[in-house]
Amino acid sequence: MFSGIVEEVGLVESYDGRRLTISGNRALDGLGVSDSILVSGACLTVIEKNDAAFTVETMPETVDKTSLHGINAGDGVNLERALSYGDRVGGHLVQGHVDCTGLISKMSPDGISTRVNVEAPANIMRYVVEKGFIAVDGISLTVVDRCETGFSVAIIPYTKDNTTLKSRKVGDRVNLEVDMNAKYLEQLTAGYLEAGTLKDA
Repeated sequence: MFSGIVEEVGLVESYDGRRLTISGNRALDGLGVSDSILVSGACLTVIEKNDAAFTVETMPETVDKTSLHGINAGDGVNLERALSYGDRVGGHLVQGHVDCTGLISKMSPDGISTRVNVEAPANIMRYVVEKGFIAVDGISLTVVDRCETGFSVAIIPYTKDNTTLKSRKVGDRVNLEVDMNAKYLEQLTAGYLEAGTLKDA
């Protein structure tokens, strides 16, 4: 489990479509083989590690659902180590199970912040609510507004400067994970809604 608070931007050293090696500093502290780590929103398992870098493996599901298939050596990725019980959660609970990718359709100044508009599929947008949580490339963000085809978030300068959002541009794909609580609620109430008995439950 993660919080969506990026610890640092790591550097992709190599990726052959399965084995992904990333160098970093802060995120490597205390990281060991078999540990989980959030890589631009995707929860992956460390299979090798030294003082300067670690290696994870990506399976077909990861490649199909995320933007990791398009990364190359030299690209930056957001890194966050898994939470420990008792840690402060500065963002929201993030599983690292990417739902889909979204498309950045607009980036514009908004006071001191940057407004980022993201297009997303309808089957994901039903879980996105105004002022709710969403993870974008593993970054915990608050939804400013939404419509049937997408949503917008406001990025403060610190977040932009210390994540991969600094290099993002219109047309880029980003990994999206919606608030898991919305999915649980949908499943738990599905039977009542189908029967039209939710009001009597």
